[in-house]
Amino acid sequence: MRYQISGRQIDIGEALQTHVKAELTEIMDKYAGRPTDATIIFSKDAHKYVCETIVHLSTGMTAQAKAHANEIYAAFEGCREKMDKQLRRYKRRLKDHHKERSSPVELMQASSYILASSDGQDAAEPDTLEPMIIAEMESKIPSLSVGEAVMQMELAGAPVLIFRHEGKKQLNVVYRRDDGNIGWIDPAEAT
Repeated sequence: MRYQISGRQIDIGEALQTHVKAELTEIMDKYAGRPTDATIIFSKDAHKYVCETIVHLSTGMTAQAKAHANEIYAAFEGCREKMDKQLRRYKRRLKDHHKERSSPVELMQASSYILASSDGQDAAEPDTLEPMIIAEMESKIPSLSVGEAVMQMELAGAPVLIFRHEGKKQLNVVYRRDDGNIGWIDPAEAT
């Protein structure tokens, strides 16, 4: 597994990097068969340290966690505990409800855009109704079952996930509803 351990405007030492690698390797060996890479970023927010961890698994799933603490090691330990809990749930769900995926998840390329907000603009009518594009990025849309999409959304802590439905090869959406349940949008096939 490839590790990218860095600090945002803080210096992290070799001892912390060694500790992070050892702890994450232990968790990955326990729960996730084949992780591909991990990104760990330490930063400072006022008087607290922040640790953000993102781990990509060979199945196409992404697990991420974030924790705050007064000490840098404590911030990592909080993040490690959250990652442990997420991967334990993921493994339990795979074992209980899904067969083991034999091949990696197919990914479809897509463009992703950030549009300018209309907040703060004058009340006057704009010249055009086309939104202003601030940034353009490449995104990947995974080909998953509905259950895997829900797991991916929960692991990422995202409010919504767009995916290609494995059985139909159409774009679908799962999202967290205000009542706490999960919504699923499955478009009708064109006839």
